[in-house]
Amino acid sequence: MRTFALLALLSPLSLATAQTAPPPAPTALHCGQLFDARSGKVLGPHTLLVKDGRIERIVSGGNADVAGVASIDLRDRTCSPGWTDLHVHIYDQSSPQTYSEGFRLDPVDYAYRSVGYAQKTLRAGFTSVRDLGGEVTPHLRDAINQGLVDGPRIWAAGTSIGTTGGHADPTNGYNHALSHLIGPPGPTEGVINSVDDARQAVRQRYKEGSDVIKITATGGVLSYAKSGDAPQFTVDEIRAVVDTANDYGYRVAAHAHGEEGMYRAVEAGVTSIEHGTYMSDRVMKLMKEKGTWYVPTIYAGRFVADKAKVDGYFPEVVRPKAARIGALIQDTAAKAYRNGVPIAFGTDMGVGPHGDNAREFIYMVEAGIPAAVALQSATVRAAEVLGVDDQGVLEPGKRADVIAMPGNPVEDINAVMDVDFVMKDGRVYRRPGDDADAE
Repeated sequence: MRTFALLALLSPLSLATAQTAPPPAPTALHCGQLFDARSGKVLGPHTLLVKDGRIERIVSGGNADVAGVASIDLRDRTCSPGWTDLHVHIYDQSSPQTYSEGFRLDPVDYAYRSVGYAQKTLRAGFTSVRDLGGEVTPHLRDAINQGLVDGPRIWAAGTSIGTTGGHADPTNGYNHALSHLIGPPGPTEGVINSVDDARQAVRQRYKEGSDVIKITATGGVLSYAKSGDAPQFTVDEIRAVVDTANDYGYRVAAHAHGEEGMYRAVEAGVTSIEHGTYMSDRVMKLMKEKGTWYVPTIYAGRFVADKAKVDGYFPEVVRPKAARIGALIQDTAAKAYRNGVPIAFGTDMGVGPHGDNAREFIYMVEAGIPAAVALQSATVRAAEVLGVDDQGVLEPGKRADVIAMPGNPVEDINAVMDVDFVMKDGRVYRRPGDDADAE
């Protein structure tokens, strides 16, 4: 009781002392070209007037006279809506030490690391992210919203929901003594084995302040378990997650590599399938019928396939899964696009190095997805997945999330790696000439 009383006293104090930055001054952005996310076309010169964190108006012509406001010259650059990465894990980053660090580091260690990762992600042009599994991320989200640290706007899942021994079971790989000491994880820890457990797990995420629900519908590549694709929920369990999530206004993202688990997740009504490695014609047909989004995460697949060749990078139980499954995701993305499955942008960053997220665009184009469609997947389409209508496009009344880069990314997708201007909610976080590695 003393602990609860202390927290009750400290929480108002913490909120009262949080510093909120003053609103940014009105600004005119003079853009040489403008990526129109709705049409997928690059338009000619335009000037964007930004005020109170929103786009107030847009004037044709990059030299438009906007009196009384500060001007930023981007006439030799292409302006675009800020990008959204729908699948990140911003609290960590893969390394050969990842598995041992889980036993040595505290949440505060991951929290400190996440600050730098968030800054790198924002400076790379990603003004929003959906974090699909990370206990410290809701706190990072709050710190960013309060102006205490710089980073993208975050939709945080918090703890992922899985089944006993499944991809999200936090005790996988523990020895018998440690497992006995800790005891079996349950819905509070995100592990379920029934319909009632499923409801409780979603309600626990609500209690903890999550923005979205993430389930692991099949085995995974990097978990300390043998199967990377076996189904790990019943349809009734997933449906209980989805129905309960709907009660709280949540959308549900489903990690899935295997065909059967993927089909069950789509049938039960999830919003998106993440990875989708063994996606079949049967699954694609159902996804199109139900309007289920596909978030390929090609970057993660290629990264783990490459690292599987390095002795000691992954535990031996993980290595064959990484080699087999990772290499297939790019081909799956190509097949899904050809078959008309709705695709949105996500990298699974945290598997690879934060700040390199835009490389996913290049891999999407290599898979046969047109550059304009790839760019739409991280702008207007990503906003649809999130269920928001105030971002993802450059239009009056929308959030002033604006990025710019030399070159035309529709003509040459490699331009996405050269973002050197970033504005989020009307505040500039990066300007041309800044050190690319600055944080």
